[in-house]
Amino acid sequence: QKFALNSLLLTDCKKAIDSKAQRHAKATVAGTCLARDLVNTPGKDCKPRDLVAAAKKIAKNSPVSVKIYDNSQLKKMGAGALLSVAAGSDEPPYLITLSYKPQKKSKRDIAIVGKGITFDSGGLSIKPADGMMEMKIDMGGAAAVLGAMHAISVLKPPVQVTAYIPTSENMISGSASRPGDIVTALNGKTIEVLNTDAEGRLALADALSLASKASHDTVIDLATLTGSVVVALGEEYAGLFSTTDDLANDLQAAADNAGERLWRLPLAPEYEESIVSTIADIKNIGKGRLAGSITAALFLKHFVTAKNWAHIDIAGTVFRKSGSDYRPAGGVGFGVRTLVEYLLHAR
Repeated sequence: QKFALNSLLLTDCKKAIDSKAQRHAKATVAGTCLARDLVNTPGKDCKPRDLVAAAKKIAKNSPVSVKIYDNSQLKKMGAGALLSVAAGSDEPPYLITLSYKPQKKSKRDIAIVGKGITFDSGGLSIKPADGMMEMKIDMGGAAAVLGAMHAISVLKPPVQVTAYIPTSENMISGSASRPGDIVTALNGKTIEVLNTDAEGRLALADALSLASKASHDTVIDLATLTGSVVVALGEEYAGLFSTTDDLANDLQAAADNAGERLWRLPLAPEYEESIVSTIADIKNIGKGRLAGSITAALFLKHFVTAKNWAHIDIAGTVFRKSGSDYRPAGGVGFGVRTLVEYLLHAR
């Protein structure tokens, strides 16, 4: 049964509102609104360099530090997967890192990773026109991570947090990656790229590889990764994959407390063979649309060494064509509140 709110009394009495709760709410709302604004910004006005600018703004006069890997540095690092995605664009790619360390030494070291494809044409595996209209939203994972880091800079949780954001456009030109190309990721694994529209997992491969080099105890990534998860779960639930029950349960509890919805899906080993390549270590798509969100998650798992890893596919929840309740039409900012809730209570 639903109940209508008949009246609301606001007071400026400091004793009426717990200052800690108020501070938490303000920081989380600001982070969510930042993520919404980034997702809503048209692709011509939100390019990879604009995500860099947003990260630098978060780090300015805050306990968060920022480091940017540019195109030349990515080449030296061997980030061939991300570079292959950016090959068709005039806009250079970046890999953004934001780091927060609490004043007291933390027992936990957590990485959050967000896919930052600022516009996705599909590359040479071009999307149909209808499928391209909303592809400014393909950096929704990066937006959520940036929003969470803004909140973290204010709330200062007792855990160490590092954000990784691989960002580029996926465009079409004479220099664009071709289906059938083989690229080498930052961790040395070779990838047969059979579909250039499965580009988010390539960008994430290098970011997850970089995070793995840092030996974080927990890695959580958010990405608008697959249309399959939208078919399976619609617009209300994001797909949750995890290597451990403890992490899955903690994220589920955080989402429940934050008013966001996650539904756990399996990292089914039965589907692993569908992404095995005969000419490279792995290929970037499975067998058609069958279990597409699962095979994408299994692909990402190849680039993670942390025991505790979770992947959240937010393709269906990142954007709404019509508003409802406190969620307006457009960018939702999905994932910010769940990340903040999880990080504040991680021990």
